[in-house]
Amino acid sequence: MKPFTQHTGRVAPLDRANVDTDAIIPKQFLKSIKRSGFGPNAFDEWRYLDRGEPGKPNENRPLNPDFVLNQARYQGASVLLARENFGCGSSREHAPWALEDYGFRVIIAPSYADIFFNNCFKNGILPIVLAADTVDRLFKATEASEGYALTVDLAEQTVTTPDGEVIRFDVDPERKHRLLNGLDDIGITLQFTDKIQAYEAKRRQEAPWLFQ
Repeated sequence: MKPFTQHTGRVAPLDRANVDTDAIIPKQFLKSIKRSGFGPNAFDEWRYLDRGEPGKPNENRPLNPDFVLNQARYQGASVLLARENFGCGSSREHAPWALEDYGFRVIIAPSYADIFFNNCFKNGILPIVLAADTVDRLFKATEASEGYALTVDLAEQTVTTPDGEVIRFDVDPERKHRLLNGLDDIGITLQFTDKIQAYEAKRRQEAPWLFQ
């Protein structure tokens, strides 16, 4: 997993509450568990005017011109601004896979569904919780200024606006440590490789029949 330290990115405002995981990545794309390749189908039903299917090329599909991510001013956005209860619905880990593969490294919202929130940290995305009035102010600023970008510093736990305003956010220390060091669940386990190997060697001597 790629470490997250500091990130500056263009903001895309998704002005909808209760965005569920089926909207983020529709159910027909759940057949794959490769963790990659989902970006072109993120928000598929809102992003395109036809129905997407696994393996179906996206290059020539008709785009929905009214969907925010299809607007030229938000191309290349890596910070997603959202409303309350983002990521509700099913527990599919494909949702953060799709957002990360699209290019989002940060999500800012007043609240999240718990499982989605946890899954973001496990997949290199920083989900930031800010007060609803602060999020509303960021929506207005983003929509008023083309190319609006924010700088997020995880170590300092700050979001800095283009005019220099510094907004602090809270994050669990363990999750912060994992993101700063690029450690997913597998990475955490591999930190104990020496102890695991020592245990396996000891067990091989104690119970050799288990290894035949």
